[in-house]
Amino acid sequence: MALNWIAETLPNCLFGRLACAALFLVPGPAALAQEQKTEPVTADILFRGANVLDGTGGRFVGDVHIRDGRIVATGQNLAIDEAEVRDASGLWITPGIIDVHTHYGTFLMPYNAGQGEVSDVTEQSGPDVSDTWIEHGVRPVDPAFSRALAAGVTTVQVLPGSNTLLSGRAVVLHPVPAAIVERIRVEKAPRGLKLACGSNPASRSVDDNRFPSSRQGQIAFLRAALSKARALNKQGLNPTLVPSDQNDLTSDEAKAAALIAAMAGKVPVHIHCYRAEDIANWVELLNEFGISDITVHHASESYKIADLLARRGACAAVWSDWWGFKREAEDAIPEAAALIDAAGGCAIMHSDIPVLGTLLNMEAAKAAAAGRRAGLDIGPERAITWITHNAARSLGIADHTGSLKPGFDADVVVWSGDPMSVYSKPLEVYIGGVLEYDADKAPPPTDFELGRPQRGAGR
Repeated sequence: MALNWIAETLPNCLFGRLACAALFLVPGPAALAQEQKTEPVTADILFRGANVLDGTGGRFVGDVHIRDGRIVATGQNLAIDEAEVRDASGLWITPGIIDVHTHYGTFLMPYNAGQGEVSDVTEQSGPDVSDTWIEHGVRPVDPAFSRALAAGVTTVQVLPGSNTLLSGRAVVLHPVPAAIVERIRVEKAPRGLKLACGSNPASRSVDDNRFPSSRQGQIAFLRAALSKARALNKQGLNPTLVPSDQNDLTSDEAKAAALIAAMAGKVPVHIHCYRAEDIANWVELLNEFGISDITVHHASESYKIADLLARRGACAAVWSDWWGFKREAEDAIPEAAALIDAAGGCAIMHSDIPVLGTLLNMEAAKAAAAGRRAGLDIGPERAITWITHNAARSLGIADHTGSLKPGFDADVVVWSGDPMSVYSKPLEVYIGGVLEYDADKAPPPTDFELGRPQRGAGR
């Protein structure tokens, strides 16, 4: 059947070598059917004698047993119990890395600026587009997914962009090959709500008077939206948790329902925000309306209010050394994550762009090193929490992933050495106990990574 499809399709492939090759990178009808039927093979392996970072601050030399997609046990001198035994002496094992801030599949790379490219990262029809779902704009063949997987990333959140105040709903995915988003969506993960403060949404006011043009205007707009949602909630409007929940709602009701879901604690809120006073204003306003499950992204000045964030239970997702690329980022410091951690807060490293999505362990290592230079005692067992357990907490999935706990999903990375060393690399990456990446059998790049000719170049 698959051969028949190829025979029928090949003569009609008239758009050049790359386009023809791309036809076979996206499964045909038979391949799609097979993809639906195939059951993944989960491992039953006892890794013996590894250096283990458990994701919650623990560190030991010992064993990790995975079976039927779960962590069976961790410790020392575990019973073999008929599992395949691997000598992991000298290797390191951690939970899979979780990236809480990506735009994979929506802002596709390579991106030719000025060449008529269209991005699905942000719906900009108004300041409140919280009734939109980014999963409807994600293209799973984006090479960023496979590159993240090879770097030890097992879970990513794809967020809407930040040119609108209430930017829409997020989606949490596993970065594995698939034709459609639904096949890689993390079922247990809530679809969070993205908000954005500061200069990004304010810049829209230049050519669109529907957008608030100042920080005080943004706070007033958000307060009005929250008040309207609370009023509708008293009338019995249910939270919107999945797209189909909007079928019987007006657009205004669907927008309000997203905020109702956040007020009910059903979905986490993710805020694009840089400056300390902005972060404080938005967190305190959301708290007024009962919203406490909050992660502030970029959060360049979060270290200045680390005590406030810890008290409010809000996470801060930061970079290690990005600063000065815009006025809001002018007072960033590399010690931010370490200072937040030292204050008892929830520190997270995030990417935002694909190249950092392959280097999150290095982001954590740099931030931890900066903290040590500032006199803080932060070893790899603490730094790894910034890209595992804390990230899982931010996404509302810390009850089943992000840590090497018995019963948790076997999202596991086997490293060649200390993951906080630039000389180390992932050797194997398991998601739900399935070996999804093997460094010895890494697939070649797809045609989607070859780039595109510039206009006017030979065709």
